[in-house]
Amino acid sequence: MTAAPVPAGLTTAWAVPALVALAVVALVAGLLWRRGGAATTWVANTAELRHVPAMRWWRVRYHALRAALVLALGTAALAAAVLVARPVVAEERTHELANRDIVLCLDVSGSMIDYDAAVVATFARLVDEFEGERVALSLFNSTSRTVFPLTDDYDLVREQLRTARAVLEGDAVEGAEDLFRGTEGLEGQASLIGDGLATCALLFDQFDTDRSRSVVLATDNEAWGDPVYTLEEATDLAGGRGAVVHGLYPDREDWIADADGARARMRLALEATGGVFAQASDAGAVPAILAQVQAADLVAMDADPERVVVDDSDGWVVLLYVAGLLAVVLAWRVRA
Repeated sequence: MTAAPVPAGLTTAWAVPALVALAVVALVAGLLWRRGGAATTWVANTAELRHVPAMRWWRVRYHALRAALVLALGTAALAAAVLVARPVVAEERTHELANRDIVLCLDVSGSMIDYDAAVVATFARLVDEFEGERVALSLFNSTSRTVFPLTDDYDLVREQLRTARAVLEGDAVEGAEDLFRGTEGLEGQASLIGDGLATCALLFDQFDTDRSRSVVLATDNEAWGDPVYTLEEATDLAGGRGAVVHGLYPDREDWIADADGARARMRLALEATGGVFAQASDAGAVPAILAQVQAADLVAMDADPERVVVDDSDGWVVLLYVAGLLAVVLAWRVRA
């Protein structure tokens, strides 16, 4: 938002009186030259013409046109002088920035790749609506990799999300081999959900400011190996750092896992933080989660105001054009 502009004056204020004085001197010199250079020729028996109504009206109109011409020239000169002096106004611009941090936390084990691609694609479209939110992307399998930390550099975010989407969809792009580098650091283990979520929770910072913190976690909650953190311990860690964990769970028809209640355990753990549990295949799940994230914290932070001095010459330019055009027309009429 921008505060009302405050007149800041003229950049070169001395130009106005200098140019106006110059215009007055030029006008007076022109009148004196005209008066001194033109000889008066008297014609006999013309005194009665002064009393002819048509002649009186002609004289009145002639003097009125001359006076209007002088006024138009003076106005044009004043407008030109002001433009040379460059009028400016000062504006204090402040931007309301959302105080939300969102970490996109994706399980990139083989069973989740297709779902991850859809989540990233949806999230990338929603970034255009962000203003001040900080976003991070972290991938995990047996170990975690932070693609980018919390940032409000949306050009960087869009570029990284485009690359991640292309790789997840199986497209060959430059740097594709780097996306999963560091996510398979433990041999024989995969999809360590608790450890991946804990890493995502540790990305939050700025605990001295009042910020909303949310994790969007996409996983099937099927761990293969020995994690340091269980899912419940990781959600406790996230909650202790003031974060709410929202979950996206696969629901494909051929899913035969969940023998140990992974779905139910994930729902309970996430809802304990105040988060939403949704189906990853639902196209509206990510927008709905982000809508809840935004509705949960409506507090906005004002960025430091920025004082900007900008030109304020539009009105004077219009006045110069109008006065100049009027002077040309009046000069033509006076001469006629």
